[in-house]
Amino acid sequence: MRAAIAILAALVGFVSGHAMAADAKDAKVLVQKYNCLSCHTADKKVVGPSYKEVATKYKGDKTAEAKLIAKVKAGGGGVWGPVPMPPNPTVPDADLKTMVQWILATK
Repeated sequence: MRAAIAILAALVGFVSGHAMAADAKDAKVLVQKYNCLSCHTADKKVVGPSYKEVATKYKGDKTAEAKLIAKVKAGGGGVWGPVPMPPNPTVPDADLKTMVQWILATK
């Protein structure tokens, strides 16, 4: 019985790891597709904050995902400096969610 539980746990970890890798790959494609990389990078401030800075700022904030999805969709400013982020109303919600989850997971 213990062996079966161990095998099941390993399988779940394996599948989860592949799902996370696929999500990261999808998110990287999406940030390119929607020109996010014009203003953001993974680890350096460009026009806007790096994804690492965003993840650090919102770490532990259970409302961060919803806040950031709304911010990307509507645009805004003042949080990271004087340059406002333009609105992105045509980006589908599912794509926004994938990108924001990936950004929040950045280490």
